[in-house]
Amino acid sequence: MITGKTKVLAVIGNPVDHSMSPVFQNAGIGAAGVDYVYTAFPVLEESLGDAVAGMKAMGICGINVTIPHKEAVMKYLDYIDKDAEILGAVNTIVNNNGVLTGYNTDVKGFIGGMKQIGFSPRNKQAVLLGAGGAARAVIWGLIQEKVAGLTIGVRNVSKARPLVEYFSKYIKIVLLDWSTPEFDEALVKAQLLVNATPLGMYPHVAAMPPVNWDKVPRGILAYDIIYTPAETLFLKTAREHGCQILNGEAMLVGQGAESFRLWTGIKLDTGLMAKALRQALADKVS
Repeated sequence: MITGKTKVLAVIGNPVDHSMSPVFQNAGIGAAGVDYVYTAFPVLEESLGDAVAGMKAMGICGINVTIPHKEAVMKYLDYIDKDAEILGAVNTIVNNNGVLTGYNTDVKGFIGGMKQIGFSPRNKQAVLLGAGGAARAVIWGLIQEKVAGLTIGVRNVSKARPLVEYFSKYIKIVLLDWSTPEFDEALVKAQLLVNATPLGMYPHVAAMPPVNWDKVPRGILAYDIIYTPAETLFLKTAREHGCQILNGEAMLVGQGAESFRLWTGIKLDTGLMAKALRQALADKVS
C-alpha cells in the first residue's frame, strides 16, 4: 500500500510511456517487501533542469534517466561517477539529502548478464557489431573485464573512428568494415560475439548484422543486447550454428537492479524481475 511514508523512484525520458522499468522494478520491490514505488515521468528537453530541481524539492530518492536526457542531465548534477564520466552519459541519479550523483549502470548490467550464465570475457577475443551509443557501455565493460582483444565491425568505418580512438587509450581496438575478408578473419578467432546494433529489434525482426556464420566458431557466446524479441534473428541463427546465446533481458534487468542497489543498498531478485519483464513483453505483443 502506498502511504505518505512511501519513497518514490522514477524513470524520466521523452517519450517514456514505453519503458519497462516500472514493471520489473515494482516486481522486485514487491518481492523485497520494502516501502518504495517506482513510476515514470515524461520530461521535455526544455524542462530537464526543472525536473532535476523538482527531484530535490520533492525528496525523490532515485531516478533513472533514458533517451534523450542521458548526456544533458549531467550538467545539473553535483557529482559524476567514473563509469558515467567515461561513457559521457548518466542513467541513474542518487539523491543523498539534496546532493545528486550521476551513475551509469549499463556496464554492470552488460557484464552481469554474462556472469549469470557463468561466462567470463577475461582473456578472450571479443568481436563487437556496431559502434553507436549502446556500444559504449559494451566496450568499457569489456575493457574492465580485461578481454585479450577487441575487434569492432561496422557499416561505416569513418563514422565509428572517433569512438574507437576514444577507447583506444585503454586497449588496442581493431576497427573493420564488417563486409570485408579481414572482418571474416576476426570472426574465426572470436570467443565472444556481441550485437550492439538495433538490427533485429521489434518490429524489424527480419533484420540482423551481416555475419558470415561459416567463419564463426561453434560453441562461442553470441550476445545480443536487444531484448525484444527474446530471440532475434541474430540469436536464432547463432543457436542453430551451435553457439551459446544470451539476449539483452539480463542487461536491462541487471542495470535496473544495480540502480536500486545504489539508491537503497538493497539487492533485488533479478530472476523475479526478469520473469515480470518477460510476461509484460509477451502481453504487449499478444
